Amino acid sequence: MARKYCTTHHLSALLLLAFMSLVCPRETGAQILTTHDFEPLTTDSVLRDFSNQPYFGLYKDNYFIFGPSIGPKPTKMNTNIKFQISIAQRLTRSTLPWGTYLYLFYSQKCFWNVLQESMPMTDLNFNPGIGLTKPLFVKNRYIGKLSLIIEHESNGRDGDESRSWNKVSLAANIIVTPNLMVHGKAWIPIVDSGNNRDLLKYTGLFQTGFQVMSNDRRFVGGVTVTKRQGWNLNMNTTVEFAWRILRGDNQYFFVQYYNGYGEGLLDYKQFHSQLRAGICIKPKLFSEY
Repeated sequence: MARKYCTTHHLSALLLLAFMSLVCPRETGAQILTTHDFEPLTTDSVLRDFSNQPYFGLYKDNYFIFGPSIGPKPTKMNTNIKFQISIAQRLTRSTLPWGTYLYLFYSQKCFWNVLQESMPMTDLNFNPGIGLTKPLFVKNRYIGKLSLIIEHESNGRDGDESRSWNKVSLAANIIVTPNLMVHGKAWIPIVDSGNNRDLLKYTGLFQTGFQVMSNDRRFVGGVTVTKRQGWNLNMNTTVEFAWRILRGDNQYFFVQYYNGYGEGLLDYKQFHSQLRAGICIKPKLFSEY
């Protein structure tokens, strides 16, 4: 088991290096679609940028945050670091049928108990996926995108601590105004019948939310709710706020509050109310969820 954790930590280190290589004022990837003046993006300009942009870039928010549990007394056990590394690789240069592009996605989320004696990384969640993304236009204006993704998520462990599932996800990001983006994602799950057969009761079946931003994108905030399985109003809630540290950079002071179940795969049945703060690198147009 020790050898397995060593290999996992090496993978995390390599991904962290790749993440740091993206921390620069001029990002690549899907971020090239934004404009400094926030003028409407036309069909021609967006399609040209999709075809000409570099293949490798950011996917979801990349962050490194630290903080305690809210409610129970903070301890070394419930105060930890959470970090996420998320990247995308475009696999096609030109458009596929229906004006789509093929992408390879990879996200890794880690919980790190740095206050404990051995500073263990208690839970690592690996989330690769492959899917089609289609830019959306209304009256020659870019309004967002639609993605169909086949995803796998697991924690890389075996035995009683093994957690894994697969899903086919349909996600949409819609730019309502220059200051508001709404998003939604639903999935058809294929759940492991072993150790986490009741996963959907805690991680949910779909999510929705919104992101608001100032005109100069110096301030960004958002709320995401994930509906858990069942007919009652049970949900996991994530509230985020980001403040760009320096104009022209893409590094933000970042605060995230999580309330609910399923924050990590290992302890998906445990309720968490956690407030953390740190640094975030964001896609410039809008964040994925």
